[in-house]
Amino acid sequence: MLHELRTTRREELVDVTHIVAEAVSASGVSSGVVVVSSPHTTAGILVNENADPNVATDLIAGLAKLAPESGGWRHAEGNSDAHLKTALVGTSAMLPIEGGQLSLGTWQAVYFAEFDGPRSRRLVVSVLRGL
Repeated sequence: MLHELRTTRREELVDVTHIVAEAVSASGVSSGVVVVSSPHTTAGILVNENADPNVATDLIAGLAKLAPESGGWRHAEGNSDAHLKTALVGTSAMLPIEGGQLSLGTWQAVYFAEFDGPRSRRLVVSVLRGL
């Protein structure tokens, strides 16, 4: 299932948990996994805390320290830091489905991680039935 997203900042974490949960619910799968994927080289997928918005802010800031925008990169497009951040975060997550629902921890959420926005983006959600 393909979903269109519009990011609003160069770097941001967009909570897409509701999109993933709706896809799981609509699938009718009671036990299996859901794969959430970003088909972009400058945007990733991650699972982390959603109770305190400072966590998302800290994640973005921490990644900026690891891969600063002005890091003297060679890539001519000026977004090498975004490519590196995506490589660090990853472009997909596989999550369990239990009892027909997305199974996350109490404080967890699924995030689309934008590192080169704002842009129109795609989110791929694939629900797989367990054996």
